[in-house]
Amino acid sequence: MSIEFAKYHGLGNDFILIDNRHSSEPVLTPEQAVSMCDRHFGIGADGVIFALPGQNGTDYTMRIFNSDGSEPEMCGNGIRCLAKFIADLEAAEIHPPQPPLAKGGSKSKTEYRIHTLAGVISPELRSDGQVKVDMGLPRLLAAEIPTTLAAPDAKVIDVPIEVADKSWSVTCVSMGNPHCITFVEDVSAVALETLGPQFEHHPAFPQRINTEFIQVIRRDYVKMRVWERGAGVTLACGTGACAAVVAGVLVGKCDRTTAVELPGGVLEIEWAEVSGRIYMTGPAQRVFTGCQ
Repeated sequence: MSIEFAKYHGLGNDFILIDNRHSSEPVLTPEQAVSMCDRHFGIGADGVIFALPGQNGTDYTMRIFNSDGSEPEMCGNGIRCLAKFIADLEAAEIHPPQPPLAKGGSKSKTEYRIHTLAGVISPELRSDGQVKVDMGLPRLLAAEIPTTLAAPDAKVIDVPIEVADKSWSVTCVSMGNPHCITFVEDVSAVALETLGPQFEHHPAFPQRINTEFIQVIRRDYVKMRVWERGAGVTLACGTGACAAVVAGVLVGKCDRTTAVELPGGVLEIEWAEVSGRIYMTGPAQRVFTGCQ
């Protein structure tokens, strides 16, 4: 079977995008996605994202298979890439000629409501090329992560956990997918390839975990390295950056609007005080298109 695809990345977190609007189920199996993500024998990516028809009043549905074949609930960098991919698809489609817009008439679509396994997420394509995403409300109770580090109805803030014969103080946040955040003096000194898998598969996290190591430069600027559940070391993680700022606010280390520097670049994160919603702003770029 021949599959057309486009390759996009958000701060180096790269994805294979597939137009799946003709079917409500992904056209690839998880095993096929693993093959496509292989960086030596395939296209190479951190995951495969499918643009499916919308449901329950949304414009589109997002499904994603990680490079190991697992399916996460959501992906922050991925949904920015999906928004750009959808806009590119719509722009390329042939439409009948339209009369000039009257003053106050409708404009080309720049906002989408996308159904995900983490709920409805709303990305907005800005005129400066950035994509701003309403990521919704963070979930803070242990049962929502999920984790056994605290009682189900309690928050996990500055709680100790034993990993690699060391006690780490962690804060857990769900952005629809689970995150464990710990603050360190120097992120460059973290043995991510060794520690990441041990956090991910720790028995305290029954659905595994994404792990973020954070170095505070200023209250409004932090550095982050991440081990992603199902993908390993990546250059950026959008949901992780959101979770990190929430954790930083909860432990008194960060402002509600904070820039998060990742190996692939910088994301702007805002945790709105009144609504409690998280907003993530960052780039998404098409790399190439092809057929496999």
